[in-house]
Amino acid sequence: MMNMDLYQKYAEYIKENIGDFIPAVGIVGGSGLGNLFDEADIKACIEYRDIPDFPQSTVEGHNGCFLFLEYKGRNIVFMQGRIHYYEGYTMQQVVTPVIVMKLLGIQILILTNASGGVNPTFEAGDIMMITDHISSFVPSALMGENDERLGERFPDMTEIYSKAFRKTLCRIAAENHIDLKKGVYVQASGPNYETPAEVRMFQVLGADAVGMSTACEAMVGKYLGLSVCGLSIVTNKACGLCDTPLSHTEVQKTAETTTAKVACLIKNFIETV
Repeated sequence: MMNMDLYQKYAEYIKENIGDFIPAVGIVGGSGLGNLFDEADIKACIEYRDIPDFPQSTVEGHNGCFLFLEYKGRNIVFMQGRIHYYEGYTMQQVVTPVIVMKLLGIQILILTNASGGVNPTFEAGDIMMITDHISSFVPSALMGENDERLGERFPDMTEIYSKAFRKTLCRIAAENHIDLKKGVYVQASGPNYETPAEVRMFQVLGADAVGMSTACEAMVGKYLGLSVCGLSIVTNKACGLCDTPLSHTEVQKTAETTTAKVACLIKNFIETV
């Protein structure tokens, strides 16, 4: 159930520590993508652990802090690390940072993640622009009593990932000679990687990549009235499509090798929108 009083409490704590800074863009950094804005003008850094009762990120590669920064004249809040369902949180806790960023002022939500390639033509290191998602394998964060101050009871999900944003990303990719894949992302609960049989099922359902985050955040972003776009870094072929065992270490390493391309896409996107 959504807890508006708690979300406002978190937002007020952050506002007290960032002054009159109002972010317009919120970015969620996935595994291995925590350093996209090293050269930006950082105004403030607030660690999740310093916010009273705020959910903590416990996964290696997720630093667990909000960076408030300015890039090319745009105010941005960048999440270095996200909250995952498999860490033992409720789905409402998982999406708490997105709701808090909305209360801080963001209008645009950029989501990134590391994923396994379900599409057999995808290779490790590919970048996939998310065109749609499947979230049926995890609970909806919108379950429970609805708070109309956040969004309507039955939000439409026809276009979660903005078509206009997708066109912009495709243009930026072409201009910078980046091979940008397109596809459907499916969120599984984790923390275990999927079995070969589950990967075959996802293929039948029309998924191109699978991961353990993002879809729930995108759905809540749409519910909140945000404009959403998503980039998924294919860090490995999904189970059953390769002969090597999957590991989080390899996921991080592969994601880090794509950081420059992802940063190029996101930075040019921010300048454009």
